[in-house]
Amino acid sequence: MNPVDLDTAWDVHPQVSIRPEPFGALLYHFGTRKLSFLKDRMLLAVVQSLAVSPSLREACAAAGVGVAELPRYQAALGTLAHSSMVIERAS
Repeated sequence: MNPVDLDTAWDVHPQVSIRPEPFGALLYHFGTRKLSFLKDRMLLAVVQSLAVSPSLREACAAAGVGVAELPRYQAALGTLAHSSMVIERAS
């Protein structure tokens, strides 16, 4: 799986529903019927800020992710992209 570009704009897939939970969130894709668990509230904050951020890097910064933590969140978004929970935003 290729890593996602931190400087690319991403968005939650239009067919994905996010349900916040005490542990993080549940993401359900109505098209693929896949369920993903976000076990990190900061990752939920990153995902929720994708739509208003010009890049993944900025979404992470808005959620309070430090520079040293960026690779972990980049990998997590890569996993979500691989399962079509998030998609690259059209320019």
